Amino acid sequence: MEVTRIFDILPYHESKFKPKDDVIASKENGAWVKYSIRQYREIVDNISYGFLALGIQPGDKIAQISPNRSEWNFVDMAVLQVGAIHVPIYPTISESDYNYILNHAEVKYVFVSGIELLRKIQHILPEIPHIQGVFTYKDHHEFKHLNELIELGKQNPDKELLEQRKRAIQPDDVATIIYTSGTTGNPKGVMLTHTNILSNAKAASYIPPFGEEAKAVSYLPLCHVYERMLNYLYQYLGFSIYYAENIGTITDNMKEVKPDILSTVPRLLEKIYDKLFATGHKLTGVKRYIFFWAFHLALRYELKGANGWFYELKRKLYDRLVYVKWREALGGKHLLVVSGGAALQPRLARMFTCAGINVLEGYGLTETSPVIAVNDLTENGMKFGTVGKVLKEVQVKIADDGEILCKGPNVMVGYFKEPEMTQNAIDEDGWFHTGDLGRIEPEGHLKITGRKKELFKTSFGKYISPQPIEDLFKESLFIDQIIVVGEHQKFAGALIVPDFTFLKAWCGVKEIPYTTNEEMIRLPRILERFKKEVKKYNASLGETEKIKSWELLDSEWTPDSGELTPTLKLRRNYISKKYESLIIKLFK
Repeated sequence: MEVTRIFDILPYHESKFKPKDDVIASKENGAWVKYSIRQYREIVDNISYGFLALGIQPGDKIAQISPNRSEWNFVDMAVLQVGAIHVPIYPTISESDYNYILNHAEVKYVFVSGIELLRKIQHILPEIPHIQGVFTYKDHHEFKHLNELIELGKQNPDKELLEQRKRAIQPDDVATIIYTSGTTGNPKGVMLTHTNILSNAKAASYIPPFGEEAKAVSYLPLCHVYERMLNYLYQYLGFSIYYAENIGTITDNMKEVKPDILSTVPRLLEKIYDKLFATGHKLTGVKRYIFFWAFHLALRYELKGANGWFYELKRKLYDRLVYVKWREALGGKHLLVVSGGAALQPRLARMFTCAGINVLEGYGLTETSPVIAVNDLTENGMKFGTVGKVLKEVQVKIADDGEILCKGPNVMVGYFKEPEMTQNAIDEDGWFHTGDLGRIEPEGHLKITGRKKELFKTSFGKYISPQPIEDLFKESLFIDQIIVVGEHQKFAGALIVPDFTFLKAWCGVKEIPYTTNEEMIRLPRILERFKKEVKKYNASLGETEKIKSWELLDSEWTPDSGELTPTLKLRRNYISKKYESLIIKLFK
């Protein structure tokens, strides 16, 4: 059968692949709870019947606020089967954003995983007039449990009406509204159709070199279109999906599941890199020397044997001695890792790929469902430092000012209730303006060179694009985050957040007692070390781009602390206001 609507994946899966008990699985009370495709479909149909009994009509909005778990899929597919529109919301956003989204989308029902998230929205519910009910996945006496909706559906199995609803749903109907976190202003509701998301999943389906026996571990939020599209892709390909408990348990979950594929953001790879480095420094004698010979060899890795036969010979030796242990820490297989959401440092791609863990960097936006380009495993499909080649059926061109423009079946319908904003984003010829700057490399790979709106001008009239400078400096093992500033100033300055995990390991090697982050960043020896790092990376920059003044900060930036969006992008306006006095100090 042909899959033209997202919920078509379920009968397609059942008809095409061998039965298994772990089509999807999530952990409850320390044990994996698994579902076969028949169990999956039965639960989805019963929730659909429950929606029909509640009077849900096509086009109604149903929100979900939950970490990744099997129930997320049950509700998602049921919402889509009855012609309603799914509004997934990040579990980590602010109360004001919850209020705005639930009101703006005119949400009728909300599904929340448990008490922690209920507390974040409970007292604002009276301010949202359209909401008719709230369901939870964990017992909470004040609200109904998902099982009550399932039971309602079992008591009212209107199969004929459900089939009528499904037949009436067209591929170009809006399936979901995803509110982008944004770095300024209110979130924007991106309207995506069944065709938008499925075209992307199908176009990327050639990339994983596995069959239906493959397993995926999922930890990135399913409310983000990146993980959501891949979630559909895995089901379309017959893979089993295991939802990690949380980011803190991801490596333990991977050892249990032994996955073939993982999607991630660069931050996780950075953390693994730091742990490997720290592990190496705990070794002694010959083992330590071998570890770091392998470590530094991996950082120089080039594709297709470009470093020569002697390099490849050493690589095979270190694979048996060192790299195999790295793979064991991530489940033991030659893992395929797809990285997106932020720029990936080439050193990470080199190191992990050398160790038999292929890291494929991709690029896209919520508005493009999301993938525009991605590296792959075909001949000449990978190039470090790029986001790969443009997906099939997707078109890209570079505007005169360097902006990346995109056209194709993956481009959104528009922004919900924002026709003027939609017209500004999609021109008369159908090209979506990404706001990113880039170029096409001679071999056909797309390279991101900056963000159009982030350009700023110095007092000498020179334009600076901060993102490439920030990406360059984040290649340093010592730097976790950095923001480059200098609007109307004589030079560029920066606020730098050290990688405190690495810094602690480095201090241990140098026998520097580590007290607190605040004290450490003031130590002359550490300041001198960062001075060397800044000088090193400045050497690669033009005179107007060099960082002339900088300050270290004593705490990490996270979505909870406000400096980063849920997708880990810099919230520049917020940072500028929060650290205004420190930024002024940079230019005195």
